[in-house]
Amino acid sequence: MNRLIPVTQITPSSPSSRSSSKIYPRSFTGLYRRIRIGGGAILFALYFGTVWLNWGERQAVLWDIADKKFHIFGATYWPEDLVLLSAILIICAFGLFFITAVAGRIWCGYACPQSVWMWVFLWAEKLAEGDRRQRIKLDDARLSRKKVLRRLLKHCLWLLISIVTAVTFVGYFTPIRDLVPDLLSFNISGSALFWVFFFTAATYVNAGWFREKVCLHMCPYGRFQSSMVDNESLVVAYDAGRGDPRGSRSIGSDPSAQGLGDCIDCEMCVQVCPTGIDIRDGLQMECIGCAACIDACDSIMDKMGYEKGLVRYASHNEIENGTRHLLRPRLVAYFLILVTMIGLFSWGLASRPLLTLDVQRDRGLFRYNGSGLIENSYLLNLTNKSNDTIHTFIAVYGGEGFSMRGPDGVTLGAGEQREIPVVLEKDASSVQGAVTDVSFEVTTFEKPDRQIVAPTTFLTPAPR
Repeated sequence: MNRLIPVTQITPSSPSSRSSSKIYPRSFTGLYRRIRIGGGAILFALYFGTVWLNWGERQAVLWDIADKKFHIFGATYWPEDLVLLSAILIICAFGLFFITAVAGRIWCGYACPQSVWMWVFLWAEKLAEGDRRQRIKLDDARLSRKKVLRRLLKHCLWLLISIVTAVTFVGYFTPIRDLVPDLLSFNISGSALFWVFFFTAATYVNAGWFREKVCLHMCPYGRFQSSMVDNESLVVAYDAGRGDPRGSRSIGSDPSAQGLGDCIDCEMCVQVCPTGIDIRDGLQMECIGCAACIDACDSIMDKMGYEKGLVRYASHNEIENGTRHLLRPRLVAYFLILVTMIGLFSWGLASRPLLTLDVQRDRGLFRYNGSGLIENSYLLNLTNKSNDTIHTFIAVYGGEGFSMRGPDGVTLGAGEQREIPVVLEKDASSVQGAVTDVSFEVTTFEKPDRQIVAPTTFLTPAPR
C-alpha cells in the first residue's frame, strides 16, 4: 500500500518576507509559463467565444431559466433531465480525483478559474504599476499624483476585465445579443442588471483583492489533496539531496569544493510564487502546482551553468529513490470508476426520450353522459424535447368496449408542450369491475417503431 505524503502548512521565514501579508509575485519566463498562457488562451477563447455562437435561430449554449430549457448546441434539456447534470458533476469529481492522483494540483495551477483570472489580474497590475520591486516601492511611497494615476489605471483595468467577465457569464443565461445592447442603452432588466453587478463585484474582489487567499482559506481542495496524492503522484518538488546545503557562490564556481549543493539560496522560487510559499520546505497545502518556481529555478540553473530540475515535477519516490510507478491500485480504481460513469452518462444521454407523455385523470370518479355511457376525463401532457417538429398519434389500450373522444393525434413544434383533453367512454353493461387498467399510447410519424406508453385507470360503478 502506498504511504500518503503529509501536507503541512508552513510559514516561510525568509529574509525577504515583508511584515505586510501582501504578496508581490515577480514576473518570470519559462516553459510552464508558456504552457499556462497557451492553455489560458484556449480557456478564454472557449469562455468568451462560445456565448456568441448560434445554433439555427437561437444561441448555441443558453441556460434559459425563465422557460426552464437548457440549450447546448443541438440538444435541449428540461428540468427532468437535471439528473444528467448530477452525473456530469460526479464525472468531474472523479476526473479531479484521477488527475490529482496523477499530477497533484495541476488543475489549480493551469485551469482553475480563480487561478486563471488571478494571473490575468497580476498581468494588469504589472502593466499599471510595474514589476515586483516597483510595486513594493509604490506601496511604500507617499501619496502622489503618479501613485494615484497608476493605482487608478490598475483598478480601471481590473474593473474592465470584471465587467466583460460578468456580462459574458450572464450571457449564458440571458441571450447575449440582447443583453449587450440593452446594457449599453440602459434598457436592461432589473434582474439582469443585478447579476451583472454581482458577478462584476465577485470577479473584481476575488481575482483582484483576495487572490491567493481564495486558494488558501476559501477553497477546500488544498486541504483534502493529501488524501488523494501518494508517493507516486507528480508534484512540484525540491530535490533537497541535490540542492542542500544551500549557499551563495560566484558564477562558475564548484559548489562541491565549498561543501554546498546546487541551491544558491537566491529565493527566486519564493518571489515568483503566487501564494508566497517556499517550495524548499516541502509539499504544502498552499502550493497550487503552477510550476512558477520551476521556471524561476531553471533560469537560475542556466545562469549558474548547472543542470536544470533542482525544482521539478516529480513524485516523492522519484526524489528519494529515483523510481516511479505509474500504475497503482488507487489510480486504477479512479480510472475504472471514471470510465464507468462516462459510459453510464453516455447511455443515459443516448436513451433519453425526446417525447414525453404524462396522463392526469380528472379528480372526479366517473359520470354518465347523455347516451348513458360511463365516461372518465383525462389530460394528456405531451412534450417535444427535440429540436424538430413531430407528428403524433394517440391510442388507448386495455380492456374492451372503450371509445375515445378527442384528437387522435397532434403536431408538436420543436420544444413545444401541449395539454390535450381526452374522454374515454364505455357501456355500463360491459363493466366487470370498479377499476379497469388502461394505457394511452403515443407514436410518431417520424419513428413509428417507438411507442410511449402511460398507464392509468378507468373508474366505473362497482358491478352488482
